[in-house]
Amino acid sequence: MKRIIAIIFLCIILVIGLFLGLKKENYHEEYLRIHIRANSNTYIDQSIKYKIKDEVVDYLTPIISTCKVKEDFVKKLNENLNNIVCIVDNILAQNNFDYKSSAKISNEYFPVRAYENLTLENGYYDALIINLGSGEGNNWWCVVYPPMCFISSNSNYIYKSRIIEIIKKFFGG
Repeated sequence: MKRIIAIIFLCIILVIGLFLGLKKENYHEEYLRIHIRANSNTYIDQSIKYKIKDEVVDYLTPIISTCKVKEDFVKKLNENLNNIVCIVDNILAQNNFDYKSSAKISNEYFPVRAYENLTLENGYYDALIINLGSGEGNNWWCVVYPPMCFISSNSNYIYKSRIIEIIKKFFGG
């Protein structure tokens, strides 16, 4: 009987370990993304998406400029979700759109995406999701942490690669 219990216990541990290992392998916790999903792919819905993107980035830049770690970014974004929705809804109303927006921070699956010299592999990412209306149109996306779309070229923020740091430490570089 003890042997059967031990085998069952080991099987449970293996299944849990396999599940956690697969999930961790596909979860990219080092990034925080932003996605603004347009209502549709019509020209007008895509145009307002870019106007909203500019306003949201302008609003968030000073708020998150003091953040140094991802947790701070997430906290600041959560504190400002209602303000983000108000800003977006005001832009939509000023431009005579009959739909509203929603905003949330969630962990969602994303396909492979390239951003300048960075390719984000497919998998689960934490993201600020802003849906315009149905949110079924093409989206604009960027990386909030590390802040790749919220800084100017003359910013003092330095992006550090954990992989490069580990390699340098290992090889004494």
